[in-house]
Amino acid sequence: MNSKTDLGLLVLRISIGGLMLFHGVAKILHGISFLTENMGAIGYAVYIGEVVAPLAILAGWRTKIAAVIFAVNCIVAIAVAHANEIFSISEHGGYALELLMLYLLGAVALVFTGAGKYAVSSSNKWD
Repeated sequence: MNSKTDLGLLVLRISIGGLMLFHGVAKILHGISFLTENMGAIGYAVYIGEVVAPLAILAGWRTKIAAVIFAVNCIVAIAVAHANEIFSISEHGGYALELLMLYLLGAVALVFTGAGKYAVSSSNKWD
């Protein structure tokens, strides 16, 4: 890869990892009872998908596996909290799930590309 591609991957990692981290921090601060009431103990996995995986993506450590976890988290969020919006348009004319889809597709892109050279680790097959 060239340095422009690596810089683009860094921007993508900062975008999806950094922005999803806000969701994770909100869950740390305000709790996840709305998830554990419906999903039981498995609801605690949201901390892995919205805190641990985004931190790994931001750092560029085991980015591909972190992106898989991140993508699965997005799919579960769609299935559990937004299933009724899958084929919906928002009141502003956009796709109702566009934010989640941007996260999901950004994570899928990182599964295929890895973190690039601006990462904590780039020598493992999961980087």
